[in-house]
Amino acid sequence: MAAVVRYLLPPDGQNWSKLSEYKKNGGYAAAENAIKEMKPEDIGTAVKASGLRGRGGAGFAAGIKWSFLPNDGRRPRYIACNGDESEPGTYKDRQIIERNPHQLIEGLLIAARANTIDAAYVYLRGEYRVAFDNLRAAIAEAKEAGYLGKNILGSGLDFEIYVHRGAGAYICGEETGLMESLEGRKGQPRKRPPFPAVAGLWKQPTIINNIETMTQVPYVLRAGVDGYKSIGTEKSTGNTIFGVSGCVMKPGPYELPLGTPLKEIIFEHAGGLRPGRTLKAVIPGGVSMPVLTAETAMQVTMDHDTLQKNGTLLGTGAVIVMDDTVCLVRAALVIARFFRHESCGQCTQCREGTGWLHKLLQGIERGTGTLRDLDVIEDVTKYMEAHTICALSDAAAWGTGYFVRRFRPEFEAHIEHKGCPLAGTSFEV
Repeated sequence: MAAVVRYLLPPDGQNWSKLSEYKKNGGYAAAENAIKEMKPEDIGTAVKASGLRGRGGAGFAAGIKWSFLPNDGRRPRYIACNGDESEPGTYKDRQIIERNPHQLIEGLLIAARANTIDAAYVYLRGEYRVAFDNLRAAIAEAKEAGYLGKNILGSGLDFEIYVHRGAGAYICGEETGLMESLEGRKGQPRKRPPFPAVAGLWKQPTIINNIETMTQVPYVLRAGVDGYKSIGTEKSTGNTIFGVSGCVMKPGPYELPLGTPLKEIIFEHAGGLRPGRTLKAVIPGGVSMPVLTAETAMQVTMDHDTLQKNGTLLGTGAVIVMDDTVCLVRAALVIARFFRHESCGQCTQCREGTGWLHKLLQGIERGTGTLRDLDVIEDVTKYMEAHTICALSDAAAWGTGYFVRRFRPEFEAHIEHKGCPLAGTSFEV
């Protein structure tokens, strides 16, 4: 196994939450160089040239997103940093904030310099109490050291970071739902246009990136464009944190280059399956991404292009492994229940479609389903995709529909046996 250059999480389980520890390991050098030696436009050019893609799920190029901000002199300008992290199976941003919060702060500071930003609002999942306290303490240290506040490092840049805790709504992880919540309203997505870059927080120009994306930025400048692009693949550059869970011996976060084979992640880094078990299915990027069969999972690499060619997406890099003891009907049902509960109800296709998927899968699990129900599930998911304000409806359709498409015999067996033939019992979800 080739040596991996890791730069997002401190090595060997270390914790660099204290400013002294972070600076001892090169922290804030990139921000100081960016502020003192680089023009703002040169920072944006470097981020764009690096190929850094968003790590929040969509994989959109960060530098291009920054370039959408208008040059019309309007102030203030904001960053909304998405740390809601409510996608089941996903926990990488939590790892960063609990062990390396200053690198996030440094990334936000560099982005502020590049785009003349006045303030950043970190929207943090409400359940992350330890992470919240840790980030607040790091922000206080950074401000006392002169990296936040007025006239930072004598540059004339005024920049503040505020932390806002969510209240347990998955929909607030959608960027416009996040902004609605930050502004004190019900968290539900906005219609677009206008887009956040033009009219975001309080109708002002706003960049929205997630925590891991911003934490990548200091390394882009430290390593240089060529150094950063040397990690990963041509179109999926850099490292990411794969959060592995499910039926593996060593679940946990693994910082690895994009393009790492999924087989290597599961069987080398995560320790493989439990003794005597065989691989059955893998969700590669959180439960909203289409599930893969074991055969496909053993052939793919974890980068945007390869996964898309194989009928799924990288998402948040949350790898959920299922062996031959897992009932896939039950797994699909749990996912369907989650999306039904988390739909904001604004769009008919999502509100009704998530309900139908949950009810139909519930019937199959209970033993009252019919073969016709499988065709209805297929029809319902088609009406849900690409017809709503945000992507939650698509996520629900993919997260459940692909279980039926790729593992239909197991669903048919449930119907034939009037319940789960694997465990012999059903349960209520």
